[in-house]
Amino acid sequence: MFSGIVEEMGALKAVKKSLGGARMSILASTVLQDLKIGESVSVSGTCLTVTGVEDQEFFVDVSSETLNRTTLGSATAGTPVNLERAMKLNERIGGHLVTGHIDGMGLIRGRVADGNSVHITIEAPDEILRYCVQKGSITVDGISLTINTVSEKAFSVAIIPHTAKVTTMGLKQLGDSVNLENDLIGKYVERLLQNSGQLPVSPQPVIDRDYLQKRGLI
Repeated sequence: MFSGIVEEMGALKAVKKSLGGARMSILASTVLQDLKIGESVSVSGTCLTVTGVEDQEFFVDVSSETLNRTTLGSATAGTPVNLERAMKLNERIGGHLVTGHIDGMGLIRGRVADGNSVHITIEAPDEILRYCVQKGSITVDGISLTINTVSEKAFSVAIIPHTAKVTTMGLKQLGDSVNLENDLIGKYVERLLQNSGQLPVSPQPVIDRDYLQKRGLI
């Protein structure tokens, strides 16, 4: 479990892909402190298990499922990533509860300066937007952010200078993809209401070519 408060921005050192997934080495400094094999690290919002640790880098194995459903599938050596170690229960939660299980990907469609902040509009699929509410929380590339507005096709967030400086959001441009994870609370509430008959069960999506293309699977 994570809080969405990024500890540092690292970079992929190497990506070795195979039929079953990929092995990645990630350059870091802060998150390496006391990091052990078997522990979890959020890499741009994706919860990954540490399989090796060295002086200036750590290693993770990424499944084909994760490569297909997140931006890690298009990442190459040199790609910057947001890093956060699993949170401790005796510390303050500065963001919100984040699992590191990506719900889908979005596309940056707008980037407008507003004083010292930057307003970013992110186009997202319906299954993401259904849980988005104004002033609610969402995780974008592992960053806990507050939703400013929600429209039929997108939502917007404000990036303050500190966030732009210490995370990849300061580097993102129009058309870039981002990993998205909805707040857990909305999904649990929906499920409980469905089980009690107070809310209709959501129809299963039709898995066709259009569905796969929108999610970057083909």
